[in-house]
Amino acid sequence: MQPGKFFQSVYEVLMTVPRGKVVTYGQIARAIGAPRMARHVGYALHVNPQPGVIPCHRVVNREGYLAGAFAFGGEQAQRKLLEEEGVEVIDGKVDLSKFGYTFN
Repeated sequence: MQPGKFFQSVYEVLMTVPRGKVVTYGQIARAIGAPRMARHVGYALHVNPQPGVIPCHRVVNREGYLAGAFAFGGEQAQRKLLEEEGVEVIDGKVDLSKFGYTFN
């Protein structure tokens, strides 16, 4: 998959995640047919061309932890955005069994 198409696929899939839910980098990678490219998903989110439109704050690591290097203001900014959507964050972590989203 070409880099531009890969990034666009990441953004398109992420746009389907509803408010109040989160997904992992690996889930996005699997959803776009690139299961071994979770780190590349992270890079695509880091260079998100439309922050505030493409909800990269809804992505956490496989254990539910927030992104320490969240590109648009750090972990506290990500926490704030998630909490505004009703996602509970405790000690920098989201309960995936409660707030996790599953792609169809």
